Amino acid sequence: MRSEQEFLDLLHERLAELRGGAESAVSEALAREGSTYQQRLERDVLVAEQSGLLTAFDAGERGLCFGRLAFRDGRDHHIGRIGLRRDDADRTPLVVDWRAEVARPFYLATGYTPMGLRRRRHLTTQGSRVTALHDEILDLADVERTGHEDTDADAVLFAALGAARTGRMRDIVRTIQAEQDRVIRSPHRGVLVVEGGPGTGKTAVALHRAAYLLYAHREQLTRRAVLIVGPNPGFLGYIAEVLPALGETGVLMATPGELFPGVTVTEVDGPEAARVKGDTAMAEALARFVRDQQTLPDPEIVIQHDDGELSLDVEIAAEARRRARETEAPHNLARPTFAFRVIDALTAQLADRLGADPYGGPNFLGPDDIAQLGKGIASSPEVHAAIEELWPRRTPEQLLADFLAEPVHLPEAHAEAIRRTGGGWTAADVPLLDETAELLGVDDSAARAAAEAERQERIAYAQGVLELSYGSRTQEYEDLDDEESEVLAAHDLIDAERLADRSEEADHRTAAERAAADRTWAFGHIIVDEAQELSAMCWRLLMRRCPTRSMTLVGDPAQTAEPAGCGSWETILAPYVGDRWEHIGLDVNYRTPTEVMDIAARVLRSADGTFEPPRSIRSTGHRPWARRTDQLPPAVAAAVAGETPAEGRLAVIAPGGCHAALSAALPEAATGPNPDLTRTVVLLDPRQAKGLEFDTVIVAEPAQLASSDLYVALTRATQRLGVVHTGRLPEELTGLVESVG
Repeated sequence: MRSEQEFLDLLHERLAELRGGAESAVSEALAREGSTYQQRLERDVLVAEQSGLLTAFDAGERGLCFGRLAFRDGRDHHIGRIGLRRDDADRTPLVVDWRAEVARPFYLATGYTPMGLRRRRHLTTQGSRVTALHDEILDLADVERTGHEDTDADAVLFAALGAARTGRMRDIVRTIQAEQDRVIRSPHRGVLVVEGGPGTGKTAVALHRAAYLLYAHREQLTRRAVLIVGPNPGFLGYIAEVLPALGETGVLMATPGELFPGVTVTEVDGPEAARVKGDTAMAEALARFVRDQQTLPDPEIVIQHDDGELSLDVEIAAEARRRARETEAPHNLARPTFAFRVIDALTAQLADRLGADPYGGPNFLGPDDIAQLGKGIASSPEVHAAIEELWPRRTPEQLLADFLAEPVHLPEAHAEAIRRTGGGWTAADVPLLDETAELLGVDDSAARAAAEAERQERIAYAQGVLELSYGSRTQEYEDLDDEESEVLAAHDLIDAERLADRSEEADHRTAAERAAADRTWAFGHIIVDEAQELSAMCWRLLMRRCPTRSMTLVGDPAQTAEPAGCGSWETILAPYVGDRWEHIGLDVNYRTPTEVMDIAARVLRSADGTFEPPRSIRSTGHRPWARRTDQLPPAVAAAVAGETPAEGRLAVIAPGGCHAALSAALPEAATGPNPDLTRTVVLLDPRQAKGLEFDTVIVAEPAQLASSDLYVALTRATQRLGVVHTGRLPEELTGLVESVG
């Protein structure tokens, strides 16, 4: 039987062939200028497809094959990150994609339930070289021995968990556990909630679920795209390589503050402002504020006209407003109805004046005369100015800025918390902008008119092209006999309208790229990490983005820290899906050693005696320590110097108020709102640290942190934990080993 190294060599040869073919196809396509629209379209599609393949090949090279299944019936399958086939007539599989159904026994089979397997092999590779083999015997009647059998079924898992961190999340495709596999492949098509404490792998599970859904529902999700929402830019950078490593790139990743196209968050709200802005009471306040824009004259607006003054009074405006509101259309979209009613009323007013019979007879103006008067009024700048005054067009940015300058329809204390003029947008403003955009609507009639005018120009140009083509052939046709004159010309095969439509430039952006620029895009699936932290207003935004309610929500209510965070799944979901959602809990902690988890659990038990943390499955033998000091920055710097691992990453997690002094004492540390997590040392606050993990963590001034923040900070460590403090140590941490710096 071929050795695994020989097989891996064969795979890399096949991958090189496919890569060479894709690269050649891209090069040849780019070299073709494309003289026609169809040629350019075919070129661009080919480039996109082949570039996607190259991305998948890059991912495959990171670990092309990591497993092998030997079935009792003689079948034998290698498992990898991407599927590869032979270049033969039958397209025989070389490697099966980990998401295929036949690969499931690699993750689920046990000695008690072998799922038809004789044995399961784990391959560890580095580039194109096999570095280790690990065989599990699942059929005790199997007498074959390879010399790679290991009684420790978890050896591969523990080796991966103990590996040094790089500042980037790695995929877990080699070590997916049975409880995680059930979540990843869950057939539930509605809202799936995955709850788990620190280190349970819920983020990795959610990302692998995204990859699985893109595999299982490729056509639908490629067209509609998948949205992944993370708590901050640093977190998104941390997870950015996971899906490409699994061969998937058609995903949009964003923070809640990046979900309104064209708006960049530059400011930060205080806790009370964030809480007020996140409450659903804001939706009602904004709706009432939009209605406030629809005003009445006091008592009238006098409009100068060539045939005398016109009066736009309360009665006319009120009737026009009533009719516009009856449409139940958003503000900007209802505006034309208001305008038409006003113009009709003013036209009738003018017609009554001009056509009145002084002796009381009927109005002598005919329909055509009245229509002409209406056109004149509709084109009057003064009439348009009056309509704009009573029912102005507004943009979401304009309206929200006005509202925040003087927040009406809110209790005074709430209004005072969010009142501001000028300045940039905050993350909590983004859901409000989205809400305002829904209330206003987009009147795209002008854009549609411009697009139609442009199209008519293309049709006229195409007609000219066809006429020239016809004219140039006329004399030639006259010289032909009857049979030869049946030759078809361009104008016989296509008309001007179709020719113009073919010349229109196509949009070759991916679905994810188009979705990023379109506020109204409906995603095929949404995954939300740290879902408990999102405000009720943010959930209104996300539910609009996914009308099918196909979502995977990941989080831990025990870690809720944001002032406006909903915290409970029922609070989040009841307004949208009632109780029609599925909940799955993950209770095994793969990241945090028992020595650290025992300490961290005390923090939350002090507030809730019934709290049960996830069960840690590993121990490092390193007891967490505490060190008291009078000078925090030099003490933290000394601790960093002594604890920085030879391989791996160290994080200093401290309250935001300590960062300036600590940053000066730690010049080698990455700092700021979006620090480089690949640096050996990084300085974070607890909110920035959410979802991240480091080999060593030093927590500074724990007494200044809220319980949920302290719990997050303590549970980021995979190996070692230290605490440096100037004041009294919180009672929950008094069991730490005292250390002398």
